[in-house]
Amino acid sequence: MPHDATPAAVCEGLVRIYWSPSGEVHALKGVDAVVPAGRLTAITGPSGSGKSSLLRILAAQDRPTAGRAEVAGHALTGMSAHRLRTLRRRNIGYVFPRPPQNLLPHLTAREHLAMAGKLRGVSRADVVRETSELLDLLGIADRAEHLPGQLSGGEQQRLAFAQAVVGRPALVVADEPTSELDSRTTADLLGAVSELTRTGTTVVMATHDPLAAAAADQVIHLRSGTVAHEEVAGRRLAVIDGDGRVQLPEEALARFPDRRVLIELTADGVVLRDPS
Repeated sequence: MPHDATPAAVCEGLVRIYWSPSGEVHALKGVDAVVPAGRLTAITGPSGSGKSSLLRILAAQDRPTAGRAEVAGHALTGMSAHRLRTLRRRNIGYVFPRPPQNLLPHLTAREHLAMAGKLRGVSRADVVRETSELLDLLGIADRAEHLPGQLSGGEQQRLAFAQAVVGRPALVVADEPTSELDSRTTADLLGAVSELTRTGTTVVMATHDPLAAAAADQVIHLRSGTVAHEEVAGRRLAVIDGDGRVQLPEEALARFPDRRVLIELTADGVVLRDPS
């Protein structure tokens, strides 16, 4: 299936400020990001970089303090709590880090997908069809009648993704989905997620896992609440915000200790040099 030209999510100048007993916490400081449809996007960065805050906004669990966030064509700013819940239910799938967080112990794999379809308003006939397709695509068709306790951790996470995809939501948000898996199981799960994106599913995941980042079509690397750089098709890209500011990667920034650069326009680009 060809990738849709319309992004699954867009963030422009995204700011998120939290208030704590010690004062304001600026979790996001003007993030610009685009999540393309039908792709796997990884959000990486050290603890405190803003990954969780950005993920919560993309999952419609939170609203930005300032800036624009749009998910599945819906602007989150000013949206009521009721509309946010409706958006989450109809258009967003979610996968938690720990397999048991995603599943109910008394439901079989097939029953999990039936429940997810009912919540999204999918017809019974479509749920039955999708259940067979998804369980087969994710390699757990022979586990359809098994309870979560009878599945391995990797199988549980594959079931969690199948559950998140029922009804074809516009976006599947995954929070560290490989954090409790070994490298082989992680590779199997990422292969299954890749198969989902080939059918048009959009997945955005926060991760510390190099294997997960390497499997992504796009990597958004956060640093101190801003986009440090993006990686697409093996190329590292700096981000230019709406005011023309460029966020340089750390190794490039280290070359300019005085935070001043000499700009030279050349025939084939722009060169930044140390003024000294």
